[in-house]
Amino acid sequence: MKKIFNQHWVLLVGVIFGTIGGYLYWYFIGCNNGTCPITSSPINSSIAGALLGGLVFTSFPNSKKNENKDKE
Repeated sequence: MKKIFNQHWVLLVGVIFGTIGGYLYWYFIGCNNGTCPITSSPINSSIAGALLGGLVFTSFPNSKKNENKDKE
């Protein structure tokens, strides 16, 4: 479990921040009349936020991986 966390901690942090951000977006901005498919439900908004958070956080290059490639 610790090995998996050490390998994918950036993704997990991104998903957590994205989930919180998606929920906060639903809470403060969301869609009141229910016609918006993503922001009308806190679950849908949180899932969309988690996906976006994971994508954004993993899109930045990991400096440790780049350093190891340069040494080889």
